[in-house]
Amino acid sequence: MIIDLHHDIFFFLILILVFVSRMLVRALWHFNEQTNPIPQRIDLNVLVMTNAPNRGDFLIDQPPVGGLPDLQQEMATPPIPKT
Repeated sequence: MIIDLHHDIFFFLILILVFVSRMLVRALWHFNEQTNPIPQRIDLNVLVMTNAPNRGDFLIDQPPVGGLPDLQQEMATPPIPKT
């Protein structure tokens, strides 16, 4: 059971590592003066369109501040078992 979880976690970690490494190599290739003397121009629309969904997700994922005390009290009181 725990071995399967370990394999699943490492599968996704390696997958993320491969994609991040690919992006790093690509960025180094495009901004290397000797291999590419004229770097590609990054348009402002590209930056906005790639960051706008992330900003929206961040705002949606944040819990409301007013609901935090109620949630903490619910977590602090253990449920009463039925007899």
